[in-house]
Amino acid sequence: MEVGLALNDAYTVAVANLRAGVGKTSLTLSLGTTLAERGHRVLLVDLDPQASLTVACGVEDAADVNLSQVMGGSMPGRTAFWDILKEIVPGQYIFLAPADIALAHTEYGLNSRLDREHILDRALKGVKDNFDFILLDCPSSLGLLTLNGLAAADTTIIPSQPHMAHLRGIWLFLGTIERIKRELNPELSIMGIVLTYFNPDLAHHQNVLSSMKAGGLPILPIAVKDEPDAEEDQKDQPANPTYVPGSYQALSNLARLVEETRRAESRNGRMPPLRLNPPQKLSSLRSDN
Repeated sequence: MEVGLALNDAYTVAVANLRAGVGKTSLTLSLGTTLAERGHRVLLVDLDPQASLTVACGVEDAADVNLSQVMGGSMPGRTAFWDILKEIVPGQYIFLAPADIALAHTEYGLNSRLDREHILDRALKGVKDNFDFILLDCPSSLGLLTLNGLAAADTTIIPSQPHMAHLRGIWLFLGTIERIKRELNPELSIMGIVLTYFNPDLAHHQNVLSSMKAGGLPILPIAVKDEPDAEEDQKDQPANPTYVPGSYQALSNLARLVEETRRAESRNGRMPPLRLNPPQKLSSLRSDN
């Protein structure tokens, strides 16, 4: 495990795509646990009323304590962010802000609120000092919950799969992100697209990858390589397919990329610098607030 690298302010990553079934939730959880194993303080936020991330973290019933009580609806929420957090891996600094179907009612109520797109951003300010990375699992829709996630994020990772039917959706989503940068969050960046499953032996996967590269899409070299490996490309040595959320090597590479992006933005003046600080227990931090 690496020494905990605490930040003056957490680096917030929205994991988002308007298409369902591309691996958003599994990637969010796997990346979060990988960052925690590398010594970072991690907060996972489930923004989806379907609560898939919440269930994946082992929380089967969050009806009494969940994100909807923090964000509120037509009226502001009355619960502090600290009070809904759940420890999901004992012994590691990784916590979950759980979701519940009540978030659907929250989203409907937000329509009547002023500055409705920044409610999550304001709520997160109370806990950002105590985390290094915040990962937002966004719904597969362009509603107010997704907009809140993108308005609160420093960058976004776009999970996808190599299918032609997904390409138009990616282009539309990239256009949406550019509009959000103009109107809601000028600091939002696009880290890139992660192909959560890629099999180099499948012709249609290769065709889609070629189309994405030809179109200039920002594909991260996680499941795919920037340059082919001559030895691995021998016909008598079939390549192995990669499922990113289940690949230790792929997740380690993605975690390093997230860390490097955070450091690069610190050097460019967009984020406060990293500072060494051993992780602390959340319970002790909560008592100080």
